Amino acid sequence: MDAELSQTAKVSDDANEALKKRMRDNLIAIGKNRDQSAFADFYDHFSGRIKSFLMGKGMDDAIADELAQEIMLIVWRRAESYNPEKAAASTWLFTIARNRRIDYLRGNSRVEVELDDEMLEVDSTEPTQEEQVNLSQQSMVLEQAMSKLPQEQRQVLHLSYYRGQSHGAIAEWLDLPIGTVKSRIRLAMQSIRSDVLSEELNQ
Repeated sequence: MDAELSQTAKVSDDANEALKKRMRDNLIAIGKNRDQSAFADFYDHFSGRIKSFLMGKGMDDAIADELAQEIMLIVWRRAESYNPEKAAASTWLFTIARNRRIDYLRGNSRVEVELDDEMLEVDSTEPTQEEQVNLSQQSMVLEQAMSKLPQEQRQVLHLSYYRGQSHGAIAEWLDLPIGTVKSRIRLAMQSIRSDVLSEELNQ
């Protein structure tokens, strides 16, 4: 029985380490290459955890959801600041989340995050040729997945993640309820994740 428990614990530890490495590699790929497939995987793993963290700090569902989306947008914009030698991907991300929460509580509606901490220094390591090929292939898969989205979902995704617009600004620009904007972004991300996963399983 002890041997079985030890083996189970080892498998669990190995799985946790593999997950940490995948998230670290995702963050590096986002920062260096704006890798959308890596971002989709990172988003899928952490967005719900960020929202739960914020709600655990007393924020209601709507505000936690809005801030979680903003925090993931900061990841997309600032991932090049991540240095894997200084901190795990989760540590870096939750540092941003804590700062964004403090910023919100101070009444600042702008996305302001302190990025001069040691753990947020830029990592200048260049990707290998093999990594560049893999990233290129991932980008092609993601582009194909995005091309399958309905036009209204592609539009809000582009405005949110590539133009840096807040949900409120998108809603005002497109004359839509903010709930509709959030719903379209969620549906788009779900479709992309499904297509990317399907492609990986078929390889």
